[in-house]
Amino acid sequence: MTAIDAAPRAFLTPLFAVAAGVAVANLYYAQPLLGAISASLGLPPAAAGFSMTVMQVGYGVGMLLVVPLGDRFENRSLIVTAFAVAAAALLCAGLARSAPVFLAAAFCCGVAASVAQVIVPFASSLADPGARGRTVGIVMSGLLLGQMLARPFASLIADAFGWRAIFLLSSGLVALMALALARFVPGLPAQGGFRYRQLFTSMRHLFMSNPMLRRRAFVQFFLFGAFTLFWTAVPMHLMGPAFGLSQAGVAVFALVGVLGAGVAPLVGRAADRGFARLGAIVALSASGAAFLFGLPGTGGGLWALALLLVAATLIDCGVAASLIISQRAVLALGDAARSRLNGLFFFIFYSGGAVGSAVGAWAFVTGGWPLVCAIGLAMALMATLIHATSPNGLRP
Repeated sequence: MTAIDAAPRAFLTPLFAVAAGVAVANLYYAQPLLGAISASLGLPPAAAGFSMTVMQVGYGVGMLLVVPLGDRFENRSLIVTAFAVAAAALLCAGLARSAPVFLAAAFCCGVAASVAQVIVPFASSLADPGARGRTVGIVMSGLLLGQMLARPFASLIADAFGWRAIFLLSSGLVALMALALARFVPGLPAQGGFRYRQLFTSMRHLFMSNPMLRRRAFVQFFLFGAFTLFWTAVPMHLMGPAFGLSQAGVAVFALVGVLGAGVAPLVGRAADRGFARLGAIVALSASGAAFLFGLPGTGGGLWALALLLVAATLIDCGVAASLIISQRAVLALGDAARSRLNGLFFFIFYSGGAVGSAVGAWAFVTGGWPLVCAIGLAMALMATLIHATSPNGLRP
């Protein structure tokens, strides 16, 4: 009996999708709650985005130090261990009474959440060769749903029970997911062949020898930076004097992000059919246009709110589409190094997110919503410039 026979494929793929979503959602619960968290823990308003930055930095560190281990160690044990660490970190975050304790817990949570990028190639390796693209699309849809639903879910829970409740609730959810993965996911023999230092050193060679990886990663650095910039600043804008929305109102607004997850499998199928180049151009255009539509949303009112909704839809769908096209290209570079390639790609990707989170709160406090839109547009244009000036032009 093969390892995959231990559980039906039809069951494993959705389980992996849910697990990836649960893991990555932990990075985004704090995003709409930055004002409440900062006030409770004594952080100044201009530094409100620092909580998100620390989580994103932790995720980036995990991409370099944890995800490559998927090419060396048995994946099920690695994933379950990371979920256990995440559950403990979330519990500490929910109980924290000072900024240093919360930030330390947030960093550990970010490192553990990086295991989502072990789940994706692991799911691909368990699938039939002819179904790997579909499997990756389903698991990535789950990951994106977790990312997009985290914000409205956190806002609704915080509106009813306070900001700490979402971290305590998520701690329990992550612990249950760890038990489910330990029970149902098959264990495969470790690949071996690398010591940790050799594994880490090999990543430098992979990075330097793959211009496709570098190009796609830095395009996503700027796009994801624009994405986190938008979603760090927009809750502050919506809850400010221009709109006066509650946490529940921000939650309803953030539900538009679900569209990004819905776009993912459609983009993946289109790329498989030869439309990756067109998809990349549309994704970059949508991401830049988001900030042009968002700029008139400065003054408040229904018309301004409608434009912000359009902007949110464009940035979510544009970044999600570009991510699927980029990751498809990166994972095609080599089966034997999938986890390391994925780790390098997402390390750079989430480094952009860390920059966007840090800049978003500062920009809003310093120059208001117009400065946020100007910086976001500049980041989207930089991604387009990298894409357009690559040796292969506007190809994915």
